Amino acid sequence: MTTITSQPHTRLKPGAVVRCRTRRYLVEDIQAPLEPDGDTLVSMACMEDDAIGARLTVFREREIDFAVLGESSWEAVAQHGFDQPKQFAAYLNTLRWNCVTATDANLFQAPYRAGIHVKAYQLEPLRKALQMPRVGLLIADDVGLGKTIEAGLILREMLLRQRIKRVVISCPPSVLRQWQEEMANRFGLAFTVMDRAYMAKVRQERGYGANPWSTHSRFLISQALLRHSEYAAPLRVWLEQGKGGANQAPLQSLLILDEAHNAAPASNTRRYAVDSGLTRSLRDLAPLFEHRVFLSATPHNGHSNSFTALLELLDPTRFVRGVPLNPSDLDRVLVRRLKDDLRRLGEKFPERVVQPLTIPRGSLQTETPELELSRLLQAYCKQRQQRLIREGASKRQRNADRLVTTNLQKRLLSSIEAFARTLKVHANTMEARRQQRHGALAAAGASLDLLRGGADRDSDTAELPEDELLTMEAAQTRAALRQTVDTNQSDLDMLEAMGKIAEENRYRPDPRIHKLEAFLRQHFCPQSRGGSGKVGANTPVDFYRLRRYQALFRTSIACTAGG
Repeated sequence: MTTITSQPHTRLKPGAVVRCRTRRYLVEDIQAPLEPDGDTLVSMACMEDDAIGARLTVFREREIDFAVLGESSWEAVAQHGFDQPKQFAAYLNTLRWNCVTATDANLFQAPYRAGIHVKAYQLEPLRKALQMPRVGLLIADDVGLGKTIEAGLILREMLLRQRIKRVVISCPPSVLRQWQEEMANRFGLAFTVMDRAYMAKVRQERGYGANPWSTHSRFLISQALLRHSEYAAPLRVWLEQGKGGANQAPLQSLLILDEAHNAAPASNTRRYAVDSGLTRSLRDLAPLFEHRVFLSATPHNGHSNSFTALLELLDPTRFVRGVPLNPSDLDRVLVRRLKDDLRRLGEKFPERVVQPLTIPRGSLQTETPELELSRLLQAYCKQRQQRLIREGASKRQRNADRLVTTNLQKRLLSSIEAFARTLKVHANTMEARRQQRHGALAAAGASLDLLRGGADRDSDTAELPEDELLTMEAAQTRAALRQTVDTNQSDLDMLEAMGKIAEENRYRPDPRIHKLEAFLRQHFCPQSRGGSGKVGANTPVDFYRLRRYQALFRTSIACTAGG
């Protein structure tokens, strides 16, 4: 039998980088052959990002593509000569400063490595985090105080001190790109967004068995996707690769959870203290991180059981769900400042004044489309309710009818365009049900989650496009109408009247935007002349500010109209 050997021997030492089996490896140990014609035993560690640190031991002479790519030696260091004394002194002082700040919890590097102007109060979470052996911090500052900056300072400092290597930031889908941009622009940290598109890309390039989490060390993932096993299971595998030992949390890993109150158990009257999908997911994943930072401006929802359940996710050694918490334990993990507190310390924050814009009832014409549709819809709902009572409808039928009419009311409050689209589905379904009264239209098991609560952040629909959401909502509207009582000609007449008004006015600009524009023109641009676009000699700045507001108004009109 003929044995295929590698290329002629190149001198091999521990520390050399070699290629073997299409991957790059770092040579750790070499055992010379025991016999003259024997094989060299080489122990290596993988350097590829999808299998970093994986061990491999081979016989060098038996490998087909074994090749030495490079070596580490002191001879290579001396080839470039020695530095000048001033340069070497600067390098030595930098090393000394870094070593001191890496061991002293009261000396920070992150504020000097960030492209922002850091406020004094924003250093408090960083100071508190560095005093913890394992960071477990709940930042509950008021809105607008910079919780993202405070979390970024902690992240940057931990990276500089080499205390973390793996970072996962989980946030609502609406702020996913904002987090990515702020981490890149303010702290110079690149984050990869873990979503369906990225997972498909990794599987296409590296195979279906590749773990997408092993391709990088810093990730952003929406809270809607974090609860899916498709993402949570490979995340668990990736984190467990860094375990320091049996029954220990993975070392050098950090979880930043934005809007952490979404992970607390539900506390409304219908579903009190019931774990959501995000709660159950974090109950399994949070212990896998060595360090955890939670962010929320409203961490407490008024129910102590729900609050302690959130704190248990943060630090299970101090807090237990359902057990009254110790105030001293809470002080160790909580940073909570309000704007009023910081104003007393000298910080300047603008005071927020909410001024409602009221429209006098007498100023509206009786034929205003919104008012006319509101009157017709109220009469339609009342008529449907009386028929349900008169015909002895079941509880399921009453609930289904209430969901449909409530959804119509919400769509009318949104815009006439949104109301027109939903009303068209409603009318077509009612007409079809009347024509097929005896057909098989029952849909008792249909899901009506969009009609009940909309596209919740913790649902599968959180990241769907608007067109898909409208299609799903229309299907659920049809399913709900099939569960309620039959319609009559009076219902159809009222639906036709509302549909005619909605079609005639669906593309008309929202009058609320005009009211807001008039208010801003009066208070922010008092010297600009009406809507003519002409300005006085001394008002160019006000005019351009008004134009920016008008661009915002056009965007708002497009959004409310579904455009």
